[in-house]
Amino acid sequence: MTSAPTYEELLQKVKELEDEALTLKEATKSLRLTGQYINVAMDSLSANMAILDENGVILETNRSWQRFGLENKIETPPDTVGLNYLGICDSAVGDPKEVEKAHEVADGIRRVIAGDISEFATDYPCHSPDEKRWCYVRATRMADPGPLRVVVSHEDVTAIKLAEEALRERELELELQTQKLEQTNTALRVLLKAREEDKHELEEKVLVNVKELIMPYLKDLKNAGLDTRQKAYLEIVESNLNDIISPFLHQLSSKYLNLTPREIQVATLVKEGKASKEIAEMLNLSMNAVDFHRKNIRDKLGLKNKKANLRTHLLSLI
Repeated sequence: MTSAPTYEELLQKVKELEDEALTLKEATKSLRLTGQYINVAMDSLSANMAILDENGVILETNRSWQRFGLENKIETPPDTVGLNYLGICDSAVGDPKEVEKAHEVADGIRRVIAGDISEFATDYPCHSPDEKRWCYVRATRMADPGPLRVVVSHEDVTAIKLAEEALRERELELELQTQKLEQTNTALRVLLKAREEDKHELEEKVLVNVKELIMPYLKDLKNAGLDTRQKAYLEIVESNLNDIISPFLHQLSSKYLNLTPREIQVATLVKEGKASKEIAEMLNLSMNAVDFHRKNIRDKLGLKNKKANLRTHLLSLI
């Protein structure tokens, strides 16, 4: 038979129980303080935070979460404790894009609960009737040996989203402005080309008119028996006309493959239908000299050893 414990043994057992009770009391107090610290920390954050259990039921929320519920006049208690967060997401109604995003959040949290991923995050629109708003939601699996817990946070990222929208609008505006500038530049290039062509056409018309409508009369006047004073006036007129048309002759030389000034004169008279004898008389040249210039002109225009008519070719250049 086992003997009854002595008085001293009973006292020792009582002391051990008292020590265990004290330790348990201190541990409970420490846990309570820890929970208070956690609550204070959660309440100090600007993000809306909630703690879910393994079924998605809301166990605790912070002050920001509760304030959001009050401001948006939700039908449930502001802290939403006891509600199933996954069920709320699954039953979302309204804008199709917002409903789709709510389902995406629920699926992401389920993956965190299942242990497939340690964290899920995405942004989503949460517009009110008065303003546009966006939030960034994050679900994190708590590293705790106790029961499974998931921390869900919602951070207001409206300012960032509005800045992104403004940037996209500005980029689109700049792109449209660039397209308009390119179109304007193209139109200006077309106008400048047309102006340059008109300028060349005008120069050539002036040159042809002077050669055909004025120079022949000046030649006739030279042979009209003018006195010295009249001849001086006539030379001044001829000199001034040459000064006027000289820039046109320079432009014409580039078209005629850098012909010499004398070759340009001969080419111009050939184009006007003058015969070699007439050209020799007008330019005070010999027939051999005119034939020499005509040959050089044909060579420079690529008509060497060809039967092409020189005057017809010259007329085609205008």
